[in-house]
Amino acid sequence: MSIQTVSTQPFSDQKPGTSGLRKKVRVFQQPHYLENFVQAIFDTQPLQGGVLVLGGDGRFYNRQAIQIILRMAAANGIAKVLVGQGGILSTPAASHLIRKYRTQGGIILSASHNPGGPDEDFGIKFNASNGGPAAEKITEAIYARSKQIDSYRLLQADDLDIDRLDIDQVGSSQLGEMQVEVVDSVKDYAELMQHLFDFELMRSFFDNANFSMCFDAMHAVTGPYARYILEELLGAPPGSVINAQPLEDFGGGHPDPNLVHAAELVAMTRGSKGLDFAAASDGDGDRNMILGRDCFVTPSDSLAIMAANARLIPGYAHGISGIARSMPTSQAADRVAEALELPCYETPTGWKFFGNLLDAGRISLCGEESFGSGSDHVREKDGLWAVLFWLNLLAVKGHSVATILKEHWARFGRNYYSRHDYEAIDTQAAEGLMAHLRDQFSQLPGQEIGGYRVSYADDFSYSDPVDASVSANQGIRIGFEDGSRVVFRLSGTGTEGATLRIYLESFEPDPAKQHEDTQEVLQPLIAIAEQLAQIRQRTGREAPTVIT
Repeated sequence: MSIQTVSTQPFSDQKPGTSGLRKKVRVFQQPHYLENFVQAIFDTQPLQGGVLVLGGDGRFYNRQAIQIILRMAAANGIAKVLVGQGGILSTPAASHLIRKYRTQGGIILSASHNPGGPDEDFGIKFNASNGGPAAEKITEAIYARSKQIDSYRLLQADDLDIDRLDIDQVGSSQLGEMQVEVVDSVKDYAELMQHLFDFELMRSFFDNANFSMCFDAMHAVTGPYARYILEELLGAPPGSVINAQPLEDFGGGHPDPNLVHAAELVAMTRGSKGLDFAAASDGDGDRNMILGRDCFVTPSDSLAIMAANARLIPGYAHGISGIARSMPTSQAADRVAEALELPCYETPTGWKFFGNLLDAGRISLCGEESFGSGSDHVREKDGLWAVLFWLNLLAVKGHSVATILKEHWARFGRNYYSRHDYEAIDTQAAEGLMAHLRDQFSQLPGQEIGGYRVSYADDFSYSDPVDASVSANQGIRIGFEDGSRVVFRLSGTGTEGATLRIYLESFEPDPAKQHEDTQEVLQPLIAIAEQLAQIRQRTGREAPTVIT
């Protein structure tokens, strides 16, 4: 075997977003495209002689990319790579492996909740030694190098086929001077969960209670993890985990756990014979959706309820140090923090901002409205962890999901909340809409619009209390005197066009006045958002693509 230096030219579009580099599969399949970005990681990060974690969500091109990265790692002096069996590694499990084995970092291959297949999406990101997504200074260094790169290094041999190295069998092998260890990440992750949750109580709950449940893995990465933990360790009935086999195209579905893309699961919870509990996770396992019979738990409420009940869970029995939420997430968690006299942080969207607070010990729980929640056990959001938290809570309280929701609202009040997504709209039109809103900032405070008086209008800026970094232009907030909010933000999770997300929030403190229909409650704010942003006029859309 020999190390080959391959000449190349930079690609201009390899700037990673908050979730790494995401493009269509055909873009990554271009000659040198994947290799350029990976070499930029190796050139800028202290990995030589160290250990790297590698795996992905099993989507199309996952296995081929792993083989290429292994050959490049061997050529760049990496001493050892830990690979998820079959190339499968959920994002939270990857974070756990990095932390457990104290590796120098990890490369995760995923486009999260985006569709998979030959004509769909692929992604890659680097996680640092703390197990979390790379900080901005790291991603900027990788991007800067990708703009200058003129060659990459690759292990080469006449008889070496990129699809030949066996990653399906647990065990160690050599690739040149580098050790490749294929690990059973499911067992590692399950062991961590058993330290956090009361598995004995949950096993008894499944044995003795008249309790029905279903977990939809959406043919994505959490299937093996959920089947092993829920069915084998906790004793849930066989078949409780559906769509458990990870597939390269996610079975033709969209692995995004929301009310639209998991409609079949939602239907299973409806009516008197509906399931008591249902949940789903996304492509790479870091998102979750929680459902009860005839009820949906918004991610914002889920975070608030977990924070309010954390002491009932073994891993958090001594209390939590603080809570953090992303700026677009509802203020439900803030009310819990105030009642419990805990610090509460409002951060930009992106898990790396939570990582600083977690590493500093300032928070124990955190969450985003985009179906993500997590804690200090890893440095990523963790979908299956959230499901186990809820199951443990149900077992402790002996109440239904709906009852737990109502008890929480009776104590803390209810934040009616919804997100309206306009997907794949023209990028220039989306940017024009945001610019139009910014032009109104100085005029809005004090105005009464649709019966609501504006108290502030800004483009959210965050000063990190740990490293003093400043992140500006994180989303437009328009707040009203009664505590209601409308937030506008362009999302970077898609691969084509722009996604405009509009977040709507209204608070009702009186349980007697609370209403079942969230969209009806929010209708005045929906009209205000349309009026201020001129959505139809500027995007050509009559309605959102997805409402959650």
